[in-house]
Amino acid sequence: MKGRTKIVCITAYDAVMARLADNAGVDVVLVGDSLGNVVLGYPTTVPVTLHEMIHHTKAARRGVQHALLIADLPFGSYGASVEQGVRSATALVKAGAEAVKLEGDFPETIEAIVKLGIPVMSHLGMTPQSVNRFGGFKVQGKSEASAQRLLSELKSVESAGAFSVVLELVPAALAERATRETSIATIGIGAGAGCDGQIQVIHDVLGLTDAPLRHVRRFAELGTQIADALCEYTESVRLGEFPTEDQAF
Repeated sequence: MKGRTKIVCITAYDAVMARLADNAGVDVVLVGDSLGNVVLGYPTTVPVTLHEMIHHTKAARRGVQHALLIADLPFGSYGASVEQGVRSATALVKAGAEAVKLEGDFPETIEAIVKLGIPVMSHLGMTPQSVNRFGGFKVQGKSEASAQRLLSELKSVESAGAFSVVLELVPAALAERATRETSIATIGIGAGAGCDGQIQVIHDVLGLTDAPLRHVRRFAELGTQIADALCEYTESVRLGEFPTEDQAF
């Protein structure tokens, strides 16, 4: 699809959302460790465990029939050794993932996972698992030195066998340059329109999160609709207006 048509990616963490995304025709459903923020209530993705990722990957698998299903390797499930990364990737594939994603420049781990037969998506730029090192969620690649570092890391993960890379919170011009200079598909989030595709958190685009970020367009305001519906339900029950004979047996 690179260079021919834009690649549409979205996150999903359960069977219902995954089925809705799949039926909409997206190309990739990512079971992201962002579930820590939007589903489990963690302040960052760092606390997410491999067990939690396996659980949600199994759930999303039941909702996806056509899209490529990718699962994130969470913080602490790789990086200590190549063997650790391979075992974690294997566990996610056994749970139903067709590919895995990992953050940062880990060419030996990527190469070993790919050698095993598991496709790997890389993730560069603002890597949320490194939020403590970055001192917050900040745009990466703004200086010449950091831009060159990102391009070098991109070449590294490409050479290691990654089939795609997420570029997060990267200046649009740098992301467009990276897209031109690599043979693998670039998937942007807060990286401009010059990437080969885009990914967003499903809760963000549906209006289910509180504060929209700059790189998010809310395509619906379901949070408000859900809140209104629940208020109406609460009032109907307390007033004795629900259930009626139509909902009785």
